Amino acid sequence: MDSNSKISLHTGNKIPVLGLGTWQLTDKTAETVLRALELGYRQIDTSSDYGTQPGIGEALKKTQQDRKKIYVVTKVEEDDDAFDRTKSNLHELGLEYVDLMLIHRPPAIGAGEELWEGLMRAKQEGLVRDIGVSNYSAMLIQQLIDAGGEVPAVNQIEWSPFGHSEEMRQYCDEKKIVIQAYSPLTRGKCLEEPILKNVAGNYVRSPAQILIRWNLQRGTVPIPKANQNEHLEENINVFDFEISDDDMELLNGLNEEYSSLGSLPYV
Repeated sequence: MDSNSKISLHTGNKIPVLGLGTWQLTDKTAETVLRALELGYRQIDTSSDYGTQPGIGEALKKTQQDRKKIYVVTKVEEDDDAFDRTKSNLHELGLEYVDLMLIHRPPAIGAGEELWEGLMRAKQEGLVRDIGVSNYSAMLIQQLIDAGGEVPAVNQIEWSPFGHSEEMRQYCDEKKIVIQAYSPLTRGKCLEEPILKNVAGNYVRSPAQILIRWNLQRGTVPIPKANQNEHLEENINVFDFEISDDDMELLNGLNEEYSSLGSLPYV
């Protein structure tokens, strides 16, 4: 496995194993994304409400990387017309298509069947390659499927050793849904946890690198945010070591359904 490795989606398309999150990355967005692409990142995650899409679009115009090798993920909001928002996202990004479009979060009532229909239409018209959801429980995903919609390719959720769900993992495995892990570094709030620090010491790595590597070995797709060059480099330098089975079990045992947002919406 390396930074060019990919995971197959149930649609037949593939998603890079690691990405760059851009939430709150509104300062020097284009510069940061360009540097990430130079370092080997091949997936960029954004949203219509992050304020980063214009900067990402600027970076994509300037980069020497082939567009086909860059995986772009963005989102529609729960109160959007999904098809119209898809088109406006493409306009902001300066792209003809994105690789993955997600429903950012479920609406207050229901599973968002109309949103899903809008995304399916966008996919049929070639505006997006794949569609998925974010912050969805297994029950809500099942409602979309039962309503006649296709199975989401991805569920993007907060996911780390400190907060995850084996039930969600089992459901996604059964449906062949890939889990994308946002806030895989707990927004820095759990990096001093003693067991994590001890495991990091075993490999002469940082706690952040261990959290990213834990995700990679579990088959989830981490999208850590970084805006400093040293952190961009640190976060992608995770492909030349492997966490042992015993240490993976130690990390799995840290699960307390922790969320940097207060609660895990999918539990």
